[in-house]
Amino acid sequence: MSAPEKSENRGDPVVIVGTGLAGYTVAREWRKLDGDTPLVMISRDDGCFYSKPALSNALAQRKTPEQLAMSDARTMEGQLRASIWTRCSVQAIRADAHEIVLDDARVLRYRALVLATGADARRVPCEGDGAADVLSVNDLADYARLRNALHDCRSVAILGAGLIGCEFANDLVAAGLTVTVIDPADAPLSRLLPPEAGQVFAHALGDAGVHLRLGAGVRSIARLARGYRLALTDGGHLDADLVISAIGLVPRTALAREAALEVADGIVTDAWCRTSAPDVFALGDCAAIDGRVRPYVLPIMHAARALAQCLRGTPARVAFPVMPVVVKTPAIPTVVVTADDGGRWTTETGVGDVPRATRALCSDPESGRLTGFALLDAATAEKAALLKAMTDTAST
Repeated sequence: MSAPEKSENRGDPVVIVGTGLAGYTVAREWRKLDGDTPLVMISRDDGCFYSKPALSNALAQRKTPEQLAMSDARTMEGQLRASIWTRCSVQAIRADAHEIVLDDARVLRYRALVLATGADARRVPCEGDGAADVLSVNDLADYARLRNALHDCRSVAILGAGLIGCEFANDLVAAGLTVTVIDPADAPLSRLLPPEAGQVFAHALGDAGVHLRLGAGVRSIARLARGYRLALTDGGHLDADLVISAIGLVPRTALAREAALEVADGIVTDAWCRTSAPDVFALGDCAAIDGRVRPYVLPIMHAARALAQCLRGTPARVAFPVMPVVVKTPAIPTVVVTADDGGRWTTETGVGDVPRATRALCSDPESGRLTGFALLDAATAEKAALLKAMTDTAST
């Protein structure tokens, strides 16, 4: 793959499939550069703009879905000078013809096509008649369903102690519910934190009221007269009124795969967000940009700015800086810069005489170069200094 060339389809619109954070962000960035070329956005839902990261800490604040929605589709049309087609989906991409086929059989030609289709919540791989009732919260409609389900709920089981699972656990406990988090790993945030820091994080969640069942998965979920019974892989059982899955996301790649675009962990793109088909681009949770899926907010922002340049015809590579991940758990604020495998972690607790303040640094075993860090509690004040140290090292 190489930098995109200028398209010859000048009379056709740029088409963006998806109105999540990735779709709307690239639309905004492109409109800063081009205010005239027609823009069509395809949304399978109502097209309202909202902050998806806010979903995992909105319950304790008693936020309604309507309060989380920042702008409806009509407002976004005016801001972006776009046509936003809601409750509409793309059935096929005819890349050679620069066309997409919609679910009502309409055919739309495009000058450039941007796939910002996002990701689906990973389904729970367990047995039982209650497995199909497990909720996941991946969009605003899911959040509305969760709020409705919580009306007569006292206890919640969360499957997965990753970023989203821990954020929801902290939020639900703060909202007054009994919460148990189940995960096969030995500590929460096992893919982000080194073991010692993970234990500090676990103790803080526990003190906030979150029950952790670590080292166990879920074998089956059975319906009870009220709620569910979870059979765990360690032989134990757990009853809960509601079960939430937070075991990760699966990039939505079916549309791209059926169009014979290259797909791996996500829709494969080069450093210009270009897929294997001419004038077809991808970004966000659905895309593996330059070989890696980055399902966080900051990578979307950087990719959107570069892709906007490509859509204008002035190709720009995506340059990802050092990007911290902020874990929104008031029980123990946490900031992480993920490290490459093979690094050496050193962890210090009690930083500044604050018992849970933890500084974990990851360095390259050969050069000693700082490659990642995790900061917990009061140690998060060191974020700016460590980001600068990593950025300065990377530029030398």
